[in-house]
Amino acid sequence: MVYNENCYHIPVLQKEVLDGLGFKNGRGSNRPKIFVDATAGGMGHSAQIASRLTPNDKIICIDKDINAFKNKENVISTCEKVFVNDSFDNIKEILEINDIKGVDGILADLGVSSHQIDTADRGFSYMKDGPLCMRMDQTQKRDARHVVNNYTPARLEEIIREYGEERYAKMITSAIVKARPIETTLALVKVITGAVPGNYYKTGGHPAKRTFQAIRIEVNRELEVLEKFIYDAVEMLNPGGRLAVITFHSLEDRIVKHALRYLEKSCVCPPKTPKCICEKKSTVINLTKRPILPTIEEQNTNPRSQSAKLRVAEKGGKS
Repeated sequence: MVYNENCYHIPVLQKEVLDGLGFKNGRGSNRPKIFVDATAGGMGHSAQIASRLTPNDKIICIDKDINAFKNKENVISTCEKVFVNDSFDNIKEILEINDIKGVDGILADLGVSSHQIDTADRGFSYMKDGPLCMRMDQTQKRDARHVVNNYTPARLEEIIREYGEERYAKMITSAIVKARPIETTLALVKVITGAVPGNYYKTGGHPAKRTFQAIRIEVNRELEVLEKFIYDAVEMLNPGGRLAVITFHSLEDRIVKHALRYLEKSCVCPPKTPKCICEKKSTVINLTKRPILPTIEEQNTNPRSQSAKLRVAEKGGKS
């Protein structure tokens, strides 16, 4: 490992991310390089990237969870390091404030960090008892307790069905509404488990997994900000720069896939239009028509990597 052994988050797809960002084939010109880890988390990926940079290069580490920066000592490198407590969808504003007009690589690892899951008080885990929180940014007001206890039944069911892709959303919502107020994670797990068929484990994993995912996405507006981030990130890349995005569920992956496909298209006119009138230009080369998945070895050594998917795009033009 090139990062401190006390690092509290095991980064997934480490080699694949570095290859995707272009380190395998070198980085082109000799000018100073700037890279961004837009969701720095436990700094695992940040450390991997920084270890390959020179003293003239720079890495910007962004995370909206202030606790992430307790691990900034894990980024062992002679390059310049900048740590920013903010949300990744503000990447344009962050770079502009730092007087950066273009960068050479951007990574977004959209997973919840191991530390966030393992810390019961954060409320992300359905295996440990803690308050219903699930806030990545602990300064925001909306938390899981508010979603569970105050959302209308119709809205709560919609969230669980769409964000959790949970087929028993109606039954789970009905049970939650009847049990309100619900104050802790394991209390919510008990309600969910009692609402679904007894054979759920055989077909869908842990009964609470999808509902917890849905509530977490709602609390943190994860899908709302993702598409904006992709478009802004591509805009901030230098020609030849690369964007790498790791997703952990199908809704995220679908947004990334469609956004990159759109950015790659050179025309979006209706099929029967005799001549292109949209004037759209292709801005990226989609380097992953199919997502890159973790190896079987990685899945076995780090089970949390099993649902990870990596997509990479390169901005058009020469660096």
